[in-house]
Amino acid sequence: MGIRTGAQYINGLKSRQPEIWLSGRKVTHVCDEVVFQQPIREIAKLYDMQHDPEYQDKITHICTETGERVNNAFLVPKTHEDLQARRALFEAYAKATFGLMGRTPDFLNVVLTSLFSNASFLEKYNPQWAENIRAYYRYIRDNDLFLTHAIINPQNDRSKSSHEQQDPFIHLGTVKETPQGLIVRGAKMLATLAPITDEVIIYTFPGFKPGDERYALAFAVPIDTPGLRILCREPMQDGTRSLFDHPLASRFEEMDAVLVFHDVLVPWDRVFLYNNVEAANLLYPKTGIAQQPAHQTGVRGLIKLQFATEVAVRLADSIGVDVYLNVQNDLGELIQAVESIRALLRIAEQECDVLPSGEIMPGWVPLETIRGLLPKMYPRAVEVLQIIGAGGLLMSPTGADFANPELVEDMEKYFAGRAGVSGKERVRLFKLAWDLCGEAFGQRLLQYERYYTGDPIRKRAIFFNNYKRERSFDLVDDALSVLDLNEPVVKA
Repeated sequence: MGIRTGAQYINGLKSRQPEIWLSGRKVTHVCDEVVFQQPIREIAKLYDMQHDPEYQDKITHICTETGERVNNAFLVPKTHEDLQARRALFEAYAKATFGLMGRTPDFLNVVLTSLFSNASFLEKYNPQWAENIRAYYRYIRDNDLFLTHAIINPQNDRSKSSHEQQDPFIHLGTVKETPQGLIVRGAKMLATLAPITDEVIIYTFPGFKPGDERYALAFAVPIDTPGLRILCREPMQDGTRSLFDHPLASRFEEMDAVLVFHDVLVPWDRVFLYNNVEAANLLYPKTGIAQQPAHQTGVRGLIKLQFATEVAVRLADSIGVDVYLNVQNDLGELIQAVESIRALLRIAEQECDVLPSGEIMPGWVPLETIRGLLPKMYPRAVEVLQIIGAGGLLMSPTGADFANPELVEDMEKYFAGRAGVSGKERVRLFKLAWDLCGEAFGQRLLQYERYYTGDPIRKRAIFFNNYKRERSFDLVDDALSVLDLNEPVVKA
């Protein structure tokens, strides 16, 4: 099949009937649900970009295995040029969504490509697992499907491991084996965009203990698999808001969901890992499923931070407050944050790690540094937007006010910015900023950036421990080596 169009993606959604629950009611047809319609259009645009002459050669390539054109997310990077081809895809998708949709199709397709490329790790435990992941990668690649994932346990009693929970099937685990496959029961989160995807892939963070064998799972199933229930969070918008009043929230709502598996059958050929605590704990470090997609999240995070920074700069300019030193200081801080992430990405792409297979991965130190900085830098950008916008963020009229002939004169007179900035232009900027820094939509984006890769404190601790193991801190030894502690101090 090769690369899909937006229409083919939408037709694929129409052909499925997953069990989706939204605000207490069952969704009959996802494409008819107003909350999902605009996000579906935005994802469809990404698929259409693959056929646009402006983008096609930048974000797709001819697969040497099939001779068909496929997305660059499925490219196993062996050269620096391959990494740049991937980056071109990440940038194109991020710019098309202003970095506001973190789980566009490229993200999990990169994860799947890493599992495929490093399937030899699974082969050591079970050759069938490796064969299954290789076949699944080819299926998703050749049909250009859209994946969601769910890799976190529900927030029940986090002081206990999965097998210590009061109900053994609060967390997703295996019930039994059958000739057809595994029966699984329990819940996983946080499945972003699940209602409008094709398939879900399940895998887990390290941290399993003896006794957790039934929860050590990796598999994939279609999103409309019988027994799979999608419980959506409360929508951040109702799908009826105008583009004028909510230029971002009306377009880029990424629905998150808890996935509940009610005795779901997972066919054996879709099982990638099962009942093996050691393999589950090593899956991340041995397959690159954290490091390779960190390249995508770094590029996406850069565009998102850059967008928020540009909104802040334009906001300050529109009301003439960028002449003040404190505002210049805040905006300069944001610009330096953007340039820091940009530089770290370049370093990551130059200082690559090479695997025995010949696959290259962007350097983990700069990528993890990005992951440590963005949860602080993006909230700071939101704070600066709130400070610059001040009370003006709370006092924006609506597009309907500008459309009313009786109000137009007042709108233009009292909502105008500095000389040359009309009332309508200034209000549109403030509404853009409010979607980012005040609306529930923007607060979800903020929370997402804080935790998109897990607990930032835990992640930084893991980074420190890994860094310490790999570094000898020679500069300290060099400084101490010139001192002979037995030599008496010579006075001048």
